[in-house]
Amino acid sequence: MFGHTNEPFTLERDVNAIIIPAGETIILRETTTGFITQALGGSFTVYVEGNLFRIAGIDADALGKEPVEPPSVPADATDKDIEDVIWQQLRTCYDPEIPVDIVNLGLVYRCEVSKRPDGQRSVAVDMTLTAPGCGMGEVLVQDAQDKIAIIPTVADVHVELVFDPPWNQSMMSDEARLQTGLM
Repeated sequence: MFGHTNEPFTLERDVNAIIIPAGETIILRETTTGFITQALGGSFTVYVEGNLFRIAGIDADALGKEPVEPPSVPADATDKDIEDVIWQQLRTCYDPEIPVDIVNLGLVYRCEVSKRPDGQRSVAVDMTLTAPGCGMGEVLVQDAQDKIAIIPTVADVHVELVFDPPWNQSMMSDEARLQTGLM
């Protein structure tokens, strides 16, 4: 979306924000000022008074930005079409400290789409973290779940955090390794 920036902002309204890396939610008040340091996948990492916070894409208006539109799918979308859109959505989920999406980081281990009797779909995803004790783990899981849940015909989503096999840098795509300087 925007990538790395150092764009100043003044909040236009109160907004929920997650402290990085603790993962705790607080409210940043209207008129708070700071800098947008990362704007990827529709969410924002902001720097305020010496701290980093994550602001969800649905709250982009608080920063004076446009929220990202949900994906669209054809009326006759197959399970494969839906799975492709899910992977696209997962590529919009970013670790707020690393400017690489969770797919290219190698954090998504499984994505399964199954059709329900009512014609809707259930989705099951297994993902991991770069470090088991990461305070942002539940935030990343919720981000993935939220971005899948807005896909038309997806009725329920279950994203499970798993640690087997343990993540390592070899799971990253070449693009991610190049971007993080690990190549």
